[in-house]
Amino acid sequence: MQIQFAKPSAVSGAPLSAIAVLVFEGPVLSSAAEALDQETGGALSRALAGRFRGAKGQSVELVAPANLHASQLLLIGAGSKDSFAATGAETAGAEAYKALKTSGATTLELRFSDLTPELLAHAAFGARLAAYRFDKYLTKEKPEKKPSIQTTVLATNDPDAAIAAFGPLSALAEGVAFTRDLVSEPANILYPVEFAQRVKALERLGLEVEILDEPAMAKLGMGSLLGVGQGSVRDSQLVVIQWKGSADPKAAPIAFVGKGVCFDTGGISIKGAEGMEDMKWDMGGAGAVAGAMYALAARKAKVNAVGILGLVENMPDGNAQRPGDIVTSMSGQTIEVINTDAEGRLVLADALWYCQERFKPKFMVDLATLTGAIIIALGHDYAGLFSNNDELSGALTKAGESEGENLWRMPLPAAYEKQLDSLGADMKNIGGRPAGSITAALFIQRFVNGLPWAHLDIASTAWKKPSTNPTIPDGASGFGVRLLNRLVADGYED
Repeated sequence: MQIQFAKPSAVSGAPLSAIAVLVFEGPVLSSAAEALDQETGGALSRALAGRFRGAKGQSVELVAPANLHASQLLLIGAGSKDSFAATGAETAGAEAYKALKTSGATTLELRFSDLTPELLAHAAFGARLAAYRFDKYLTKEKPEKKPSIQTTVLATNDPDAAIAAFGPLSALAEGVAFTRDLVSEPANILYPVEFAQRVKALERLGLEVEILDEPAMAKLGMGSLLGVGQGSVRDSQLVVIQWKGSADPKAAPIAFVGKGVCFDTGGISIKGAEGMEDMKWDMGGAGAVAGAMYALAARKAKVNAVGILGLVENMPDGNAQRPGDIVTSMSGQTIEVINTDAEGRLVLADALWYCQERFKPKFMVDLATLTGAIIIALGHDYAGLFSNNDELSGALTKAGESEGENLWRMPLPAAYEKQLDSLGADMKNIGGRPAGSITAALFIQRFVNGLPWAHLDIASTAWKKPSTNPTIPDGASGFGVRLLNRLVADGYED
């Protein structure tokens, strides 16, 4: 879908257009709504005389008056004008698109001209996010179910300022879409080597991408990561992504590390059949890191950043890792594998150690669809945040609040460390049912070597079905891309 900004005089209804207008709570219509009210012979005023009051989340579709050259007219409630901000603009743009996407109209006119150019850019961003579809494998979809909107036009008195404000948001939307595409792909299409090649193609944006194969990882001593993938016919990969956008190319980077289990059967500790198809998105952490690096490069962020993706497939096989096996990680620490379905932490152990040893970053943030326990603890609207550093934790929480990707900080109590004790190795890979998300984070913390670090357990947020957020269609959410981009923009660019 194309996004355009134009002066109000240039935005006029056409037979194949639909119009959405923003209505704030209060007795006085905005200038854009007032103009449309006059154009429609008081249609908006009549709607406001009913139960529609312009409250946030309210909308009403009106039969387009005969003198309005458009097929549909939608009123979007925006709530109080005094508290209206970027996320409200995104929601309004997304709601307008969602309500009218299959209307038959090919053009969506957002008459939000009372908003600043910056807020208009966010409305366009919301519409762009809402327009995402993963439909490449649909061959028999009925025409009436396919979105008809091809262009969204936003009315503004300053198109140039709106276009400038939309530039970085457009790059961010592309990063989110890249992540959603990765997470949505079935595992027979997106396996570790294919995932790595799709990231390699991002070198066109100015990223530097290296791919370490299994012999290279074995030479480095990555027994923890390689053990996870040894039961699959698909080779494991470690992808290293670098963006050098700082004025000082040698400045220490910030680092993001992603769990990329392209399919997780549980291995020998096999999962139940019900819902196993969802395990195609067990690479959501790696997908988010790839999308964030895409966004940083696309908007030319003034920062040095590194992304590390540990890509494996966890399958049962005659060569698969067994419960009771002991592996040696790159750090030299040994791990007794009690449950082969606790595999993501084994991938992160080597990926994090490699990251800090090679790049000496300022901090590391890992993202992983790690534990079902975090869903039980937090539901589907918050991801779990674990960190050894208050400053980093605070920055992440603030970034998440700004972007609507909420985090909830969880504890890392030293007393729970004993749950990881092993008779035959330095540690077990699982601490039992009590505090499952916490003991998983405590396990990962053993491989960060005191460096400022945060672990985001996004098992609760990587996939939304059903989604209650209009900017996120059902399916892959792209959670983490916006959060990491905002973290960088707010505190770590030159």
